[in-house]
Amino acid sequence: MFLEVINAKYLNGYKVLLDFNDGVSKTVDLKNELNGKIFEPLRDKNYFKTFSIKFNTIEWDNGADFAPEYLYQIGIKTKKITKPQHAI
Repeated sequence: MFLEVINAKYLNGYKVLLDFNDGVSKTVDLKNELNGKIFEPLRDKNYFKTFSIKFNTIEWDNGADFAPEYLYQIGIKTKKITKPQHAI
């Protein structure tokens, strides 16, 4: 299956919640992944928050991006609550 990021939400620090086209949601911490010249601007958290979804992954205006397969691999699966929880 060709993996695609279909939704992305900034959480905190360098963490992003990503929804993939296979129905899985993962929290990805990119703190230790911002190496190299193209990723230097992303170390500024205000700039880090400015990602958008382009070409099936998250991308920043400077052209920095990560392959969706890599994000899937390093992410931690997150349980999504689809219905409100009610006390019994």
